[in-house]
Amino acid sequence: MPPTAEPARLADRLGGLLFFPVTAFGRDGALDAAAYRDHVAARLEDGPGGVFAACGTGEFPALAPAEYEACVSTAVAAVGGRVPVVAGAGYGTTLALEYARAAERAGADGLLVLPPYGVDGGQDGLLRHYTALAQATSLDLILYQRDATVFDPATVVELARVPNIVGFKDGRGDLDLMLRIVSAVRGAGLDKGFRYFNGMPTAEMTQQAYRAIGVPLYSSAVFCFAPDIALAFHRALDKEDTATLTMLTDSFYRPLVELRRKGSGYAVSLVKAATRAAGHSVGGVRAPLTEPNPAHVAELLAVLDRVREKVA
Repeated sequence: MPPTAEPARLADRLGGLLFFPVTAFGRDGALDAAAYRDHVAARLEDGPGGVFAACGTGEFPALAPAEYEACVSTAVAAVGGRVPVVAGAGYGTTLALEYARAAERAGADGLLVLPPYGVDGGQDGLLRHYTALAQATSLDLILYQRDATVFDPATVVELARVPNIVGFKDGRGDLDLMLRIVSAVRGAGLDKGFRYFNGMPTAEMTQQAYRAIGVPLYSSAVFCFAPDIALAFHRALDKEDTATLTMLTDSFYRPLVELRRKGSGYAVSLVKAATRAAGHSVGGVRAPLTEPNPAHVAELLAVLDRVREKVA
């Protein structure tokens, strides 16, 4: 018999528009696995390049460990191997290891590792933390720079040498730092198979700039509730269709960002409210997040109607 081919690495499988589903909760506040499965399955028909379960948009910090595993398992079952499923993970090293093992049991293809909040061990601490996670799991890891967690380019180079650390996601928006990271990894000859992601809220607003410095992939929260608009933007990016990119930015994405800034936590709660309005029974957000002002939701839906007329 011929030798069995090695499975493709996560970095080689990720492409296209990336889907970050919201996590569904029932009226009693408990995880609603059936509604979550329906949400993931419905959006899967629109052709995302990967599903990122229980991440920032999916309220990872609000999930108990057992709920987290059920959430990832549900996403894996709904996807059925058609695209990679990447699970969020985070907190300190000990607890992050528990989430990594849960994601493995649930059948995830990789981990998006959120920062170890509440502690600052410097660059040496980041090296220890992510190296320990990589050594403890067979899953491929994507690092996530956001909030107070900032990587030096040299630190990313060292972590890129770890075989199952395959990507870096930026949620800070410092393009100078991000370009230096891309350049340092390239200069070390480690860029083959190492992927970069734009993780800014409403990433479409910055993706043209990120793409220009070698960051081709991005999170699209809009895909949760308006896949037609998200895909129209992504197609325009690929075609370098400046007219369509400008129209979508001016007519939809800029008004969305201005609405997002009207309330705390709107990067998740406003997206979830719009997802409910699109017909998905995903419930509300968990504390400490709060529901958005209904007037702001109505304004978002009106903006969405207007841009759809232009796209049509």
